[in-house]
Amino acid sequence: MATGSDSVPASGNSFSPAAEGGMTVKECETMIQRSLRTPSVKFLREHLEKSGCNIAPTFIKAVNCDQKMSGGYVRGEGIVVCSNYMNIQDEVNQVVIHELIHAYDDCRAANLDWTNCAHHACSEIRAGHLSGDCHYKRELLRGFVKIRGHEQECVRRRVMKSLANNPYCSEAAAKDAMEAVWDTCYNDTKPFDRAP
Repeated sequence: MATGSDSVPASGNSFSPAAEGGMTVKECETMIQRSLRTPSVKFLREHLEKSGCNIAPTFIKAVNCDQKMSGGYVRGEGIVVCSNYMNIQDEVNQVVIHELIHAYDDCRAANLDWTNCAHHACSEIRAGHLSGDCHYKRELLRGFVKIRGHEQECVRRRVMKSLANNPYCSEAAAKDAMEAVWDTCYNDTKPFDRAP
């Protein structure tokens, strides 16, 4: 499980039901290297560095995960991509982008507290909205068929799924926190000019 400090969950990107079987750590490391050359990842890394957060070569790692999740961000350690739940390059790219948004939030917000449900919800809202996790094609592949309003509904669903892994957030507290910060966080597209 990804952690924000010694025992505090930071962000964990929920497991994709399409990801069965997975790949080796070595195969995933190769895909992470490809991911680093994509425009969105290059853009986010550049803005992390502009914000004063240096990214070491080992900041993004492939690992085998015990929990069913695609990856996570760990404050002070970096990003993990769960190779055993990845099958294709697009999945690796999405996890890296999603988790880089959490890293950016952690870098730019001096007081971000992953035990605070509102803080965690805000970063999840931003990561879900800005990463492309909820693009309608991805939603169709997950079995969610809705043309109008699918993106916000998807972001809400995925925020609640992530907050369910935070022991400091009950389901009611998670829902209240998400609703309280929704407008501000959904409309905060930094470092992008607008949602990609």
